[in-house]
Amino acid sequence: MTQLPFPLAEEPDPQAAENGRLLFAGPSEFVKGVVAMSGLPAADRIEVCFAGRSNVGKSSLINALTGTKGLARASNTPGRTQEINFFTQGPELYLVDLPGYGYANAPLKVVEKWQKLLKQYLSGRQTLRRAFVLIDTRHGVKPVDEEIMKLLDSAAVTFQCVLTKADKVKASDREKILTQVRGALAKHPAAYPEIVLTSSEKGDGIATLRAIINGLL
Repeated sequence: MTQLPFPLAEEPDPQAAENGRLLFAGPSEFVKGVVAMSGLPAADRIEVCFAGRSNVGKSSLINALTGTKGLARASNTPGRTQEINFFTQGPELYLVDLPGYGYANAPLKVVEKWQKLLKQYLSGRQTLRRAFVLIDTRHGVKPVDEEIMKLLDSAAVTFQCVLTKADKVKASDREKILTQVRGALAKHPAAYPEIVLTSSEKGDGIATLRAIINGLL
């Protein structure tokens, strides 16, 4: 049987799942929101960042990962978060919440300033181990997602696709979306060759993502 490109990540073995659980059982704390490179915290620990277009479920996923309700503030207003938000996860890890992209309501100058900051952060952060690009399972990869993927390619930052809101899609429709996502990822040299399927509401894929992040430490 031919292995599909970009297969779904398998559930972790019991030990890896437990190690991931222990990492995220530690305290999660908001450190700061950054609007300029000069405001970045010291690069003294491993970082993973989360990127996704507005309303993809990024805040909900971070809250589900950390088991801390309201850690990352979910907003129904696209483009509300225009800062790079840093959270500590225990003593070894930063979780970095990037602003939602693709928002229509923000002024052009704000968008340009954010894009510049994002490029500088992705290109210049030595401790960044992986970016997780969140894609809504209901919609697949959109042109605005392609933009962030190209940016990650040019910054040579490995990124892994995380499909969110998987519980909102019928199993019969899922394969069609996965085919579209795989086709899009195949064009990007920085794409990690595994997809994580998640539902923050149901908890699906959370143990898998925790184990993946723990494995990067």
